[in-house]
Amino acid sequence: MTTDTEEPALTVDELAARAGVTVRTVRFYSARGLLPPPVIGPRRVGHYSQEHLARLALIEELQHQGMTLAAIERHLTQLPPGLSAHDLAIHRAVVASWAPDAMEDVTREELDRRAGRPLRDADLERLAAMGVVEGTGDPVRLDPGLLKLGLELLDVPIADETILAARTVLLEHSRAAAHALSGLLRNAVGEQESVAAVKSLSAHMQPLVVVQALLTAFQRSLKDELREWLKES
Repeated sequence: MTTDTEEPALTVDELAARAGVTVRTVRFYSARGLLPPPVIGPRRVGHYSQEHLARLALIEELQHQGMTLAAIERHLTQLPPGLSAHDLAIHRAVVASWAPDAMEDVTREELDRRAGRPLRDADLERLAAMGVVEGTGDPVRLDPGLLKLGLELLDVPIADETILAARTVLLEHSRAAAHALSGLLRNAVGEQESVAAVKSLSAHMQPLVVVQALLTAFQRSLKDELREWLKES
């Protein structure tokens, strides 16, 4: 069977085999709304397209980067509707190139060693509130890229609620910036570029855009805001 674009349609078994997952996983993702429903063909057999395959690959990549299913669900709902398999492959290439270090499981002893000091339960609870770790048991899931910043914030005399609110603001604006940048990247490479070309361009853009442009702009903007605040007070 083929789709309207003459691409071969896949049964759920073929889709699972191509994606390297189980049929149960495909059905679970479908039930969560992470995958659109298949096209129902003769004898009530569901048929899946290359878009389903590309979306499965994106979900697996996001999970590899340490995102929970709930976070993946939110991420997918923010994508423009009607993305082709090619669009999803480009998005996956950008995610793989720019994603931070994956979460890892570490013991409390190892966490203390990386922190350079013993961490109290209250410290761990605050790190969890900031998203540096998940859970407060032993072991915990750690985001290595956020540990240094989290440790610095432990000694800042600011309420946890304020830190959480600041984190929410930063996440919202960083997602908006990432969405705009991915659009620029898509336009730059064009529809016919390969995924390898996108990864190469993305890897070259990362230090330029993320580290230099965004960080510098944020620092300058924050200084301007603080200067105005001090004038008013």
